[in-house]
Amino acid sequence: MVFSSPVFLFIFMTSVYVLYRIIPTVTAKNILLLIFSLAFYTYGEPKAIILMIVSIIMNYIFGISMKSRNKYRKTVLIISITANLLMLGIFKYAGFGAEMLDRLPFLSMSIPDIALPVGISFYTFQAMSYVIDAYKQPQYIQKNIYKLALYITFFPQLVAGPIVKYYDFADQIDKRTVTPEKTAQGIRRFITGLSKKLLIANTMAVTADYVYGLDVNGLSLPLAWLGAFSYMMQIYFDFSGYSDMAIGLGKMFGFDFLENFNYPYISASMQEFWRRWHISVSTWFKEYLYIPLGGNRKGNIRTALNKLFVFFCTGLWHGASLNFIVWGLINGLFMMLESYGILNTQKWFRPLRHIYTLLVTLLAFVFFRADNLSIACRYIGKMFSLSGNSPENTSLFLLQLTPMYIVMLVLACIFSTPVWQTLHKKVPRKVASAGEAFSYIISIILLLVCIMTLSSASYNPFIYFRF
Repeated sequence: MVFSSPVFLFIFMTSVYVLYRIIPTVTAKNILLLIFSLAFYTYGEPKAIILMIVSIIMNYIFGISMKSRNKYRKTVLIISITANLLMLGIFKYAGFGAEMLDRLPFLSMSIPDIALPVGISFYTFQAMSYVIDAYKQPQYIQKNIYKLALYITFFPQLVAGPIVKYYDFADQIDKRTVTPEKTAQGIRRFITGLSKKLLIANTMAVTADYVYGLDVNGLSLPLAWLGAFSYMMQIYFDFSGYSDMAIGLGKMFGFDFLENFNYPYISASMQEFWRRWHISVSTWFKEYLYIPLGGNRKGNIRTALNKLFVFFCTGLWHGASLNFIVWGLINGLFMMLESYGILNTQKWFRPLRHIYTLLVTLLAFVFFRADNLSIACRYIGKMFSLSGNSPENTSLFLLQLTPMYIVMLVLACIFSTPVWQTLHKKVPRKVASAGEAFSYIISIILLLVCIMTLSSASYNPFIYFRF
């Protein structure tokens, strides 16, 4: 079940919210949310729900074992991390690992065909967050299994994030408030995300899918750049749109989630980009991997190796493919070049810094989108080659520039920057208040447009569902 589907919008979300407001106690509300969260996942992954329940029970036992008087706490922690990574490895990376081994000349491996459960990367990392937090601070040990299950399965962020760390969620399980203002903000945020997905991301996806579906050898320079830029906009508005919907849904039920995107395309360095892009994943790797490895406390060489390993893992987390690993390493390499002053972007002309960051991001995303490394490399070659500029390719390029595409491209460029927030800060308070009220009218109009779009649109799942 996806947030941008009629089933979710008109049946699931409406039902759970109405019942949530009717039920009086927090305990009953939590149980209601747990039941609906399990139903939400079961609707799309009826077999994989067993795996999720196993994960909940397993990590509940590990968490209980983190009591301060248990002298084997560290051993249990190691076992818990191993067990979670093993479960993730079997269902997400077994096929990839077997494929890599099969390429060796002295080995012959059969490639297992294991279906990837939706959202396993997200809920596994959340479960690991709970056990690690319980190890660090025993006050976070959750004795009620249904509360831990609610944290792991909570449907707004279950299948595509943002990853919510346990210590950010723990206090909200029993103490949270739902006010009309918060509900209104949540609904508006949800509609914003829905609009990003259905109107901008899906429009960009049509062009990106078309260009990447062409024979790369016959691509022209304009077509290659158009496809790459369209995908860069698609992935941002697709995933930030999902995050907006998740944060909005959370607010509707009284939960506050941290921001997951902070206008990454305005960044002036790759280091800034990763402080703004997919914040929940980057902070998870920083807190639970980079810092435990030693961070930057053990000399330059060790720091460099730690960063490369973290970005290797970041790429691998996104998908079982060499493409994702290369994407992660490209980002890690440029961050290292900046941090060691080899690329001293601070001394560059600021517009040049923005261009450099966007160019690195765009080229790295080619590896993220292409089917394999060979195609990605040839695709990038076409972006800097004058070959293939035939009248036919010029016609194909112009056919993609439909009025709908151009309008959404302009909106994508505008709303990938904090233009609204900047204007809001500069106008007088009375005007800002009127603008705030007007924004709700705009939200209603956008919702109607999204509903009309849903009635005619073909199925287009969120990109991050496959992670």
